[in-house]
Amino acid sequence: MWADTLLELERGHLQRLLMWGAICIVTGTALFAWLTWRRTAAPMLRHFAIQTAAWGAINALIALRSFRTLTMRDFGGTQELLNILWLNTGLDVGYAAVGATLAIAGWRWGMRLGAIGAGAGVIVQGIALTVLDLRLIDAIGPLR
Repeated sequence: MWADTLLELERGHLQRLLMWGAICIVTGTALFAWLTWRRTAAPMLRHFAIQTAAWGAINALIALRSFRTLTMRDFGGTQELLNILWLNTGLDVGYAAVGATLAIAGWRWGMRLGAIGAGAGVIVQGIALTVLDLRLIDAIGPLR
């Protein structure tokens, strides 16, 4: 793979991450604002909205920061990128597992709807980030 091709793949990945972050910020904030405006006591939705907006902000900041450091990569740099992506993928799956644990614990210990909503929000983020990272790993393909 040529360095300019990899640079475009990495740029596309960061654009998708930024877009996901922006969608999450808007969706989470709008849901939270709607619940506040309606004065609705919906802890599951409220905590889901908080998780969605917070993760969106973090994802958007990571993408924006990473745009500044984009450069052409040689073989070693490509291998380093793949190592980081595989590590991130493992962490992303871990986030989803932690979210599931939080939701299950909230369900089993007193039907705590806030914990279930927060857990669901973390699960969504973990799965989405896993898909984004695996998409770039697949696009890069095996190194030769």
